[in-house]
Amino acid sequence: MTRLSGSFDGGPGCAASARVAGPGVAVPHGIPGWTTATGPGSRTAAGGDRSCNTGAVFTGLGRRSSLGALLCAVLLVTALVVPLGPAPSYGSVGAPTVTRAAHHRLGLEARIERLGVVDSVTEVPGFGPKGTRFFRIWFRLPVDHDHPDGRHFRLRGTLLHRGTDRPLVLATSGYGLRSWQGTGPNEVTQLVRGNQLDLEHRFFRPSRPDRPRWARQLTIRQAAADVHLVVRGLKQIYGRPWLSTGASKGGMTMTYHRRFYPGDVAGTVAYVAPNDVVDDEDDAYADFLANVGGEAFADCRADLVAVQRRILEDRDWFVAKLEKTVGTNGTHLSLVGGADRAVEVAAIETYFAFWQYQPAEAACPEVPGAAATDQDIWEWVDSVLGWYFLTDEDTRYYVPYYYQAATQLGAPAPYEAPIADLLRYPGHDVPATFVPDDLEPLVHDATAMPDVDRWVRKRASRMLFVYGELDPWSAEPFSCGETGEARECVRYYAPEGNHGSKIGSLPGPDERAAAGLVRQWAGLSAKLPPGLVGRLRDTERHADLRGVPASDQPRP
Repeated sequence: MTRLSGSFDGGPGCAASARVAGPGVAVPHGIPGWTTATGPGSRTAAGGDRSCNTGAVFTGLGRRSSLGALLCAVLLVTALVVPLGPAPSYGSVGAPTVTRAAHHRLGLEARIERLGVVDSVTEVPGFGPKGTRFFRIWFRLPVDHDHPDGRHFRLRGTLLHRGTDRPLVLATSGYGLRSWQGTGPNEVTQLVRGNQLDLEHRFFRPSRPDRPRWARQLTIRQAAADVHLVVRGLKQIYGRPWLSTGASKGGMTMTYHRRFYPGDVAGTVAYVAPNDVVDDEDDAYADFLANVGGEAFADCRADLVAVQRRILEDRDWFVAKLEKTVGTNGTHLSLVGGADRAVEVAAIETYFAFWQYQPAEAACPEVPGAAATDQDIWEWVDSVLGWYFLTDEDTRYYVPYYYQAATQLGAPAPYEAPIADLLRYPGHDVPATFVPDDLEPLVHDATAMPDVDRWVRKRASRMLFVYGELDPWSAEPFSCGETGEARECVRYYAPEGNHGSKIGSLPGPDERAAAGLVRQWAGLSAKLPPGLVGRLRDTERHADLRGVPASDQPRP
């Protein structure tokens, strides 16, 4: 099942992975026996975040509110919130523990630690670029925001501090936290020269509660409440405008946060964020994949289908090769259902992953032709998708994503039409396949995504969506609706862009307009500093992830 993913600027962390399981994900490098070459756009990571032994992801965010002396603030927030279902009650979590004047008499680390929402904070010298300070923060948040005085869990975050007189950019991958070992400023942070707070998404380890109740506690509303509490706490220190951003599942996560807490930030930049509002009999993805790139890429599409068919026609060779590889490396294929099913999933996913992450114009000539050996095709698939992507050792990290996709987020149906006659397990490559049996039954909430979609179309303000023209995850994008321009809700497409598309990928006039709008939301002049636009364009035009296995790339 495809995974979403995307890539932020700067910072150690594995390259995003293209697994058809979720937006914005990545596969680990350096696994013995796996052919995983690095290439432009790849990243490395260490430590507890989604490292090169677990995959790269975007950083996550989240928080909620409280009571008592903050009644006025709560009433103000309540006035801005349009709840989905009953609004959670609030207890004392995140309540201020010292006055603003007292905060300013303390050092920054002490000021952060005294916030009620913070469990601990540690400054790590040298982990941020010159002119910044880097902090690791553990936040203390309710496991269930409907019961804020009940059990709590710890959620990781990192802070890149430039100054309390600068805007703050809240960022998430929607997965684990890849910035724990240090980071650089993402594109939005560069545009506003701001501070940057990266947050892990709840349920991605180690930010998972003990004895979790997945159905109640892993929802878009609970994750949005995490973000809200963190925002409310840190605004006591960072009083300048806040912006939020994320790519792929990170962009989805920040959009969901804005739906429940529209007043928490001054604006949101969501990159390549799919909007799977229609999950049954939805042909948007199939239609897109059948025609992606138009006539200019018709031969490339045909070549990719030929590779898919070759894998399935020579299935026995690929199954034997995969069984030998996992046996040698001590990895397993139980979640996907064994080597035969895994090879079939790989054949389906490779087509999607190619368009998700490869720079099509340069990568199409590299697709193996009829003269290629099975070994040639094995190595090419490893560079585009990554065979490790299919293993339990990779998949288990992403179980929270698969669970969310199966119960609320939705996901594209597997694109099987060109190879349907060769499939033994049609319909197998879906999120529910990769959720362990002990988390079933899975009940899909058919109201969650239509609610968010309706809010974006009718009410969302100060939101900027960027999509890639060739990225399959753009097949079903968010729409700002007919009145979007009046609400400063806008959408841009990067020509021939893939799942790495950013503001810097846009044509010059669109890039300047989008960048200027973001700066205005941050309370700055829309005029960009000299050289900044060109620098963004040079680094973000088209993500080139050739040689970076999908398992090392962001998933949706």
